[in-house]
Order: sequence, then structure tokens, then C-alpha cells
Amino acid sequence: MKQFEYVIKDEVGIHARPAGILAKEAKKYDSVIKIHFNGKEAEAKKLMAVMGLGVKSGKTITVTVEGADEEVASEAMEKFFKENM
Repeated sequence: MKQFEYVIKDEVGIHARPAGILAKEAKKYDSVIKIHFNGKEAEAKKLMAVMGLGVKSGKTITVTVEGADEEVASEAMEKFFKENM
């Protein structure tokens, strides 16, 4: 399992547009990608679950990646967050 933390920089947090792009990106990988925030977790491939976390700007999330392509998926997701969130 791979894991990294990220502080959300988008001024409105993880809202519909970035959550949709995130879900689309996560679906490219076989690994299970989960976002953990405030005692809750959501699969990154599930748009409504990600939005339901209610992550605001300046908050830290933990992302876990587990599966056959976890190495590649983890690196790609970390890059995605830095460029889009």
C-alpha cells in the first residue's frame, strides 16, 4: 500500500468540478484509491462519495493506493493533486 498526504489549495475545496476530474483520473488505475479526511473515507472513483467528504481549502487529506499498479497510480495521483487541487 502507498500513502501520501496533501493540503488542498483550491480556494473552494473539493467541489463538483475537481471531484469529477479526480474520479475520471482515478478510474484509469486498477488499484483502489481512497481519500481519508476527518475520520471518513471515500473511494476516489466515486464522485458523490468524494464530494460528501466536505473537504475545504487548507485541509489535509490522506490518500491511500492499494493494488497491482499502486506504484504508478500513487505517483500519478500525487501529481494530479499538485496540479489540480
